[in-house]
Amino acid sequence: MKLFKALAASTLVIAGAPALAQTQLSIATGGTGGVYYPMGGGLAEVINNNVEGYSATAEVTGASVENMGLVATGDADLAIALADTVQQAHSGTGRFEDQQLDMVRGIASLYANMVQIVTLDGSGIESLDDLVGKRVSVGAPGSGTEVNAQAILNANGITYDDIEEQRLNFNETADALANGDIDVGFWSVGAPTSSIMNLATTQSIVMIELSDDEIAAAREADPIFAETTLDSGIYDGVDDTTVLGVPNVLVASSQMSDDLAYELTRAMFENIEDLQAVHPAANQTTVDFTLSATPIPLHPGAIRYYEETGAEIPDALRP
Repeated sequence: MKLFKALAASTLVIAGAPALAQTQLSIATGGTGGVYYPMGGGLAEVINNNVEGYSATAEVTGASVENMGLVATGDADLAIALADTVQQAHSGTGRFEDQQLDMVRGIASLYANMVQIVTLDGSGIESLDDLVGKRVSVGAPGSGTEVNAQAILNANGITYDDIEEQRLNFNETADALANGDIDVGFWSVGAPTSSIMNLATTQSIVMIELSDDEIAAAREADPIFAETTLDSGIYDGVDDTTVLGVPNVLVASSQMSDDLAYELTRAMFENIEDLQAVHPAANQTTVDFTLSATPIPLHPGAIRYYEETGAEIPDALRP
């Protein structure tokens, strides 16, 4: 799927007038057990209903790291990814050392992921240190979850040599926990997420809370991390839990036309209630959140919309 590829050239004739061919847009998301896929599907519907001449489809992918490559190669027109992954791609650091993707531009920041570390009641795992020697799902290969899990572990003196790491997606992680194939799993995703909710209906789950020192170490290693709270009752049997959070960013390529980027941004914010109806994480999708949380320059077309709302654009967000 190339950037802005058109659908087949055949036209339909209705009441004597040829229908306009629509340009198909691809939205790179993540696995079906997370938030990216329903959010991407909701955004696709907003585009289909409100951006004339375009139709969009949400695509299942390996999430953040893979999505940056898809945007860079033109195999996705829009993508959702964690802020730290987006920043690394744009700057050519971390996972993207020696392969800088400086064409990546922000459209909006959608919501904050929460790094949720889950085990089952009775596992004996109560802290990060207890993960040593255990079977741990660190997320799908190339996902933002794995980026976050490795950053938190390494900042607190734990490497993959200290654990039996497994790279499973959200649904696979939940199934492996339920079946006793792993001891603990990482999710970096908006809350609530369906895979943890489903697990909590059949198993008594425990959310591992990081200590103040562990949170401080992770934030020193990666300033994009923010301390936040997973509220009591989001999952059955889980009380208020202090966790680390990371913004999720909707990105496009600088090759996208300014007019299209403007129309996509306008359609999303002017119909935000439709996205909120798909997933409550979209309640965080605001202009203010975008301007405070986006770690890379915004697309000029998106900037045009934000300026029309009266927002002041920080210099760091201008290309």
